[in-house]
Amino acid sequence: MNTPSKAPIFVSSDFNGFLGLLVDNLSVMAFLATALIGIFGFPADLIYTRMLPGTTLGVLLGNLAYFFMARRVAKRTGNVDTTAMPLGVDAPTSIGMALLVLGPAFLSYKQAGMDEHAAAIATWQLGMASLVVMGILKTVLSFFGPMVQRHVPRAGLLGSIAGIALVLMGFLPLLEIMKVPLVGFAGLGVVLYALVARGRMPWNLPGVLVAFVIGLLLYEVLGRIGWLGHGYHAMAAWQWRFALPWPTLQWVHGLPLTIPYLPLILPFGLLMVVGGINVTESARAAGDDYNTRDILLVEALATLVAGFCGGVAQTTPYIGQPAYRAMGARTGYVLITGLVVGLGGMLGYLSNLVEMLPLAVLAPILIFVAISITTQAFEATPTRYAGAVVFSFFPAIADMVVIKLGDPNYVPHEHFIALYNDASQGISELAVINVLGNGFIITSMIWASFVVAMIDGKPLRSACILVLGGVLTLFGVIHSVVPGGSLYLPWALDPTSRAIALQFAGAYLVLALVLAVLSLSRREGEGSLG
Repeated sequence: MNTPSKAPIFVSSDFNGFLGLLVDNLSVMAFLATALIGIFGFPADLIYTRMLPGTTLGVLLGNLAYFFMARRVAKRTGNVDTTAMPLGVDAPTSIGMALLVLGPAFLSYKQAGMDEHAAAIATWQLGMASLVVMGILKTVLSFFGPMVQRHVPRAGLLGSIAGIALVLMGFLPLLEIMKVPLVGFAGLGVVLYALVARGRMPWNLPGVLVAFVIGLLLYEVLGRIGWLGHGYHAMAAWQWRFALPWPTLQWVHGLPLTIPYLPLILPFGLLMVVGGINVTESARAAGDDYNTRDILLVEALATLVAGFCGGVAQTTPYIGQPAYRAMGARTGYVLITGLVVGLGGMLGYLSNLVEMLPLAVLAPILIFVAISITTQAFEATPTRYAGAVVFSFFPAIADMVVIKLGDPNYVPHEHFIALYNDASQGISELAVINVLGNGFIITSMIWASFVVAMIDGKPLRSACILVLGGVLTLFGVIHSVVPGGSLYLPWALDPTSRAIALQFAGAYLVLALVLAVLSLSRREGEGSLG
């Protein structure tokens, strides 16, 4: 029998855990790169030689730290079956960074007159600075995580991230799948069979790996015989991209650029803190007793290092630690994953995999993650709060609509602005959708929180939350009236925009007043009953 000090570094079932964790990371980075290149026309070379190496360095360091942390826990507890906490690139916020921050910023910089190279460098600097801001926030909040969790209801935290998952991680990748339905739908079906329906794969192979293989075979075979039409593109030629992620001060130049995006960046960091607390509790329930502060600090510092070295996507401990434990993975799988992902970013083979794999083959795993996150929002929240969770989805849906309408490939920029400014019937419908979507993560938290307070029979607390929403609206933290979603001082706006901002802020304050009156009448009613 093994003693704790002689617990094996690797066991055979670590390979299954390695494949699952590798594919998760690869899928997110592939979507990040493909979205920036395919949707926004971002230069591929900058992604593969600057952004990905820095991002993967954070994955390497974080997984190494979790490996040694797991070995220490195994030795302390005498449990040789301790499973390490998995760490990787966070899916919801990485996709959010691509679709809500980096891509739109790149287009806006070009529209402002920058040439493509200068706009790409500015976008990269913005991405690095965003990671540094999130890393600092997570480092500070790692000491106050439980306090944050107490003051923001779970329906608000999980509802806001589920909104991202549903429309950005789920619906948008589903569109990519259905662009090549002969390939994507088959891969999606295998993922749903293996991971949702818990069907058994031949020879106990990981379901994600089987879906990848089937998808690639269909893509290559059907594509070469012409059945995929314009949906088929020959795989890019293999090329070595040796790029060490050296520390750089380029992120300093990006700090001023983060200001318009703080309503997105700060909630991204906050969600990872709360998520880290939840996954640590999940691991503890499965039998592995990790220190919550240590788990949070490791991922915060990994994010900081990634930002300092050129990365643009934050790391996080993954939700599925009990799942990796159930498949037999122990400590070695995070060590292998960290080395393969980290070295892959530096030596270039990871960027080749990302470049070669079609999005229709990669997207199914993202849809599964979206389903899991959305399902968790309902399962981990008391049933009576389900309405609050659903209500928190609407701002994310509005933002998704704006993403599609704001794409110059769909609606020319001049036409978009004309529709936005059309005041023939009051506030234009496009302006309403845009204002509703701007700052949607914080909006979702506020909406779910005030509904939860209502459900709990606390109308005065609900009114206070609404007052906060009104104040944030005045300064564009939520419901920014600027199409790009930037912050502002209300008195500096033009008269039309200021009127819209005041109407939205006033809506919160009017409802707060109504609830305050209801609170007083409720107290009077309770007093008369006494």
